[in-house]
Amino acid sequence: MQRHYLVIALFVLIFVTACGGPRVKLFSDAGDPLKEYTLEGKGSDKILLIPVHGMITDTPKERFLAQSQSMVENVVSQLRKAEKDDRIKAVLFEINSPGGTITASDILYHEISSFKERTGKKITVSMLDIATSGAYYVSLPADLITAHPTTVTGSVGVLFLQPKIAGLMEKIGFSVDVKKFGKNKDMGTPFRESSEEEQRLLQKLVDDMGERFMRLVQKHRKPDQHALTEISTARIFLADEALKLGLVDKVYYLSDAMRESKQLAGLSADARVVVYRRTEFPDDTYYNTSTAASEGVNVPAVNIELPEMLVLKTGFYYLWPGAVSVDR
Repeated sequence: MQRHYLVIALFVLIFVTACGGPRVKLFSDAGDPLKEYTLEGKGSDKILLIPVHGMITDTPKERFLAQSQSMVENVVSQLRKAEKDDRIKAVLFEINSPGGTITASDILYHEISSFKERTGKKITVSMLDIATSGAYYVSLPADLITAHPTTVTGSVGVLFLQPKIAGLMEKIGFSVDVKKFGKNKDMGTPFRESSEEEQRLLQKLVDDMGERFMRLVQKHRKPDQHALTEISTARIFLADEALKLGLVDKVYYLSDAMRESKQLAGLSADARVVVYRRTEFPDDTYYNTSTAASEGVNVPAVNIELPEMLVLKTGFYYLWPGAVSVDR
């Protein structure tokens, strides 16, 4: 009963705030400044830990009573802040993601590569449960890529997702009249089946994007022909097999990856490990999954969001669909 009254009081407060008076912010959100927090160490030099968790996208995620950044904006804002701090000598990305859209993945790849070139700071990656497709793509600029012993990675390939409702329309007697200029103007429409020519054109786009991914793998990882053949099937690999194929450099726990990252950057074992957050957490650790865009956000008691696989928009993805959440 007491909880019931608290919920009512909360919504009354929101209503009153919306109607006038000073703005009351109940939770931290993307409008708050990033602050630096130390996870461990006491040295003057620092290594920054950046989590990359979930779908890679440049679209902000809807949050309850709070503003949200997209993953792209979140990561880039942290890189910009790190670039201004000469005491940060390295950045370790903690990755747990099935991938995401092609453009968002490519933006992060470009931003990480440019950050590395401009600053000379070392970049390392520690993969946790999953680092597939677009998540592997953004890992490629790293000086050191490590995988947890149970990591699933790989899936170096492209998906074009395109819903089709032509059969349903025919069953219910519904049709769409289309006037167009240019024979391929409505290519990819969900209202009819694609022609053979349209299928060839779409496959050409998929092939071109897939070949771009493979060229970057060859540039950064330099696999031999056997490894290249295996990788190009776009299958997934466990950590040990990924190590044999040259997709990763070490099979490490996160703490081991942090230790080697410090060594790679010429830092002492006591170098400070820092994170950028908008909320301070007691007893904070490497394994805090909060990100700058979502921390401190209240989650509704009833989750009415649709599964990720059901809300993916038509488009091109560097994504392993087997890892896309169905329960969120």
